[in-house]
Amino acid sequence: MGKYDSLARFLKRQKGAAVELSFTEIERRLGALLPKAANTAEWWRAEGAQTRSWEPLGFVATLEPGSEQVRFDRAFLSAPKT
Repeated sequence: MGKYDSLARFLKRQKGAAVELSFTEIERRLGALLPKAANTAEWWRAEGAQTRSWEPLGFVATLEPGSEQVRFDRAFLSAPKT
């Protein structure tokens, strides 16, 4: 079981197009502190264990500037059928 699996399970259950979580809420779900690097926007986009937990679910994470809030937006995995 990976460190970010509990966050992935939470995101998988979300029905909306986006969800915003504070660092505190994320850490509560993880049962661990986020690394210091999580204070940078790059960490939320960098390839690593963290992104491998939400990207396969179709989410893109964005650190809200000047805060400890992260927005997870559903990205389109494929073009809509016409």
